[in-house]
Amino acid sequence: MVTRESMKQWIIECLHERGGSAWPREVSKYVWDSYEVELSDSGDMLYTWQYDIRWAAQQLRNEGTLKPVNRRRDLPWELASQK
Repeated sequence: MVTRESMKQWIIECLHERGGSAWPREVSKYVWDSYEVELSDSGDMLYTWQYDIRWAAQQLRNEGTLKPVNRRRDLPWELASQK
């Protein structure tokens, strides 16, 4: 079952594959390309997943996993440290 917690892992996975940073549209494309079937089978989340992925990114920032963007839209999503 797809949850917002799943999306946090998918964001981290994508960023690791891309050297630690990626633009939100690149992350969304990665998630769709990698998890389309899971999203399609997730019920209502199919219709909200792009909102949910942004929520997950904010939670990762709050936890210190992603670098803060301070409400800027001209910065990529970036891991705070390479683990």
